[in-house]
Amino acid sequence: MSRGMAWLDTGTHDSLLEAGLFVHTIERRQGLSIACPEEIAFRQGFITAEQLEALAQPVIKSGYGQYLLACCGAALRSEDFKL
Repeated sequence: MSRGMAWLDTGTHDSLLEAGLFVHTIERRQGLSIACPEEIAFRQGFITAEQLEALAQPVIKSGYGQYLLACCGAALRSEDFKL
């Protein structure tokens, strides 16, 4: 696996809890969502910023909806948002 990737074994109750805590910590500290399908589709060029914003509308009041809107805003402010 390349840098920035992690393999988390979740075969036991303890390892599942550890994996969940790891994901929680990374998301909180970095302000990024792990495995956000809408963001991935946007970054890969499968959907536009406008489509991403439309997908955020039904969940706009949640943290997830706000995260998607932030992705849209970042894209509108920066041409190099996509990887």
